[in-house]
Amino acid sequence: MLRAGFEPATPGSKGPSVIFSHDERMENIEDERILEDFKNFLTVNRQLGERTVERHILELKRLFENAKFNPLNATKSDIRNYLMMFKEVPANSYANILKTLRIFYRDYLGRLEVVEGFKFPTRPFNAIAIPSKRKLQEFYRWLKEPMAKALFLIYVTTGLRRNEALNLRIGDIDFEKKNDHSKGDSSRTKRTWITFYNDEAEDALKEYLGSFESLNKQARLFPVTETYFRKRWIAFEKERKLKLSPQVLREWFACEMGRLGVPDRYIDAFCGRVPRSVLARHYTDFSPEELKEIYDKANLKVLS
Repeated sequence: MLRAGFEPATPGSKGPSVIFSHDERMENIEDERILEDFKNFLTVNRQLGERTVERHILELKRLFENAKFNPLNATKSDIRNYLMMFKEVPANSYANILKTLRIFYRDYLGRLEVVEGFKFPTRPFNAIAIPSKRKLQEFYRWLKEPMAKALFLIYVTTGLRRNEALNLRIGDIDFEKKNDHSKGDSSRTKRTWITFYNDEAEDALKEYLGSFESLNKQARLFPVTETYFRKRWIAFEKERKLKLSPQVLREWFACEMGRLGVPDRYIDAFCGRVPRSVLARHYTDFSPEELKEIYDKANLKVLS
């Protein structure tokens, strides 16, 4: 289901069917054709991941539905007036809109002059507040179901993103080496390395799953949607006034590993981020054996 503000335009709601005029029908067909071709362009030509492609398509749909001009014949003035509609939105949201416009006009249509000169907004630095270990322990004790406890510890001891953890299959987990060797995020714009979980997470998985040997390797490790965990952290937030989301747990993991002396480039690897520095890209051993040794040496603990 599309987010609010991105719903595709639908003809009137009266009656079981709608008759389009010839011009309206041809315009809708043309829009759909362009959207499909742009989607293929993003996937093949730009080699973008599924979620990134989806975000660009949603933004282009918004342009087609809300622009007061023909998007295919847009001028720089048209784009300037369109962007004025989003002057008050957060900087990150505005940047995402402009990214789509630049790719569509500059790269897909080859019309650089339409988007040339538009600057991305300065993104303010917002210092994050990391919860204490004591608060995490409080949340863990507050959780009731074994699956919720296991999911919490997978988030907080692996650095996985929200959907990466939820999309794990049982066969993705090496229960002997305590690591996840899945592809994780399907996005090709991010590289997901092998990552590990600690003894506490292993104990929680055993309580939740029972015997590992009898499990269906193709089954999802956590057969729930993101709503399952969200309901619990929102209820906890209302009761204890502390926000704990998968993103917050991921941030805690990165900060705690840094506090335990793990170099940034290895923390990036555990979190599935692409290495940026020359040292990380060309002179660092990211083999599973090396990563496991570094993870084990850190001796990450959450519950003690």
